[in-house]
Amino acid sequence: MKNLLSIEELTAAEIGDLLAAAAMLKEHRGSDPNPLEGQTWAMIFTKSSTRTRVSFEVGIRELGGFPMFLSSNDIQLGRGELIKDTARVLGRMVHGAIIRTYAQQDVVEFAEFSKIPTINALTDDEHPCQILADLLTVREKLGGWDDKKVAFIGDGFSNMTRSWMWAAKHLGFELVIASPVSCQPTADFMEQLAAPNVSVTQNPADAVSGSHVINTDVWLSMGQEDQKDKELEFAGFQVNANLLAAAAQGHLVLHCLPAYRGKEISEEVLELHADTIFQQAENRLHAQKAVLMSLAMG
Repeated sequence: MKNLLSIEELTAAEIGDLLAAAAMLKEHRGSDPNPLEGQTWAMIFTKSSTRTRVSFEVGIRELGGFPMFLSSNDIQLGRGELIKDTARVLGRMVHGAIIRTYAQQDVVEFAEFSKIPTINALTDDEHPCQILADLLTVREKLGGWDDKKVAFIGDGFSNMTRSWMWAAKHLGFELVIASPVSCQPTADFMEQLAAPNVSVTQNPADAVSGSHVINTDVWLSMGQEDQKDKELEFAGFQVNANLLAAAAQGHLVLHCLPAYRGKEISEEVLELHADTIFQQAENRLHAQKAVLMSLAMG
C-alpha cells in the first residue's frame, strides 16, 4: 500500500492487516515502534477538524515523526496555486502528506505528483480513516462483522456512506442505507459498486430492523451548511429510541461526530451509547497510526 486514498482501492486483506496493526498499537500504546523517526509529515487541511487533526498530530509524534500543520491560509493553495505544483514542492521536502479537503481528485493528484505517501483524511467522496476506526470499534465490541447487519440512517450518498458501501463490498457484511430519495446513491454508483449485499431504502425502520450496528452522521456535511431546506427531507430519519426498538439485541450505535443532538440523533440515544461513540472517536488515533506505520514501512 503506497497511499490511502479510499476504501474503494483497498482489499479485504489490506483492511484486515490495518485493523490488526491498529489493535496491536492500541494494546501497546506507550511502547510504540518509531517508523517515522526523522520524518516530517505535512497535514494540509482546507476543512477544519477536531478529531482528525488531533489524532494525526498525536499519532505522528507517537510513531517518532514531526507533524507540520498547513491550513489553506498558510500555503499558496489558498491563493490559487495548482495542487500539482504544491505537490511537487512538498514532495521534495517532506516524507508524507495527510490531506483533508473537498475534491477527491485533489488527493489523487497530490499523490501522483508528489510521489510521497498520501493519506485521505476526508474528502467529499470518501472518509477512509473514519471507516477503519469504525470497523475497529465493531470488531472490539461485537467480535467482527460476519453475519452482522449494518444500517446507515441519513444522507445515503455522503463520504461516510460511500466508504461504508465499499467496506461492505470488500468484507461481505449486509449494509442497508435508509435515506430520502434525493440523497440516495445514484444508479451509476450502485452499478459500479456491484454489491448485492448493499441495499437502499426510504424506510429507516426497515433498515434498522434486526441490525447489529446502526450508524448515522450529520444531515448537512461540511460545506452544505447553507442548505437548510435539505434538513426538512430528513423528517423521520432521526436515530432515537423508537427507531431502535426493532434493532438486534446488544446493537451498537455509531456516530463519527460532531453530533447535533435532536437532529440526526436524540440526546437520549447518544448518551446511552456514548461509551461506544467515544471509543469510536479514540480509535481514529489507533487506526491512523496503523496507516502511517504501513506507509512508512511500505
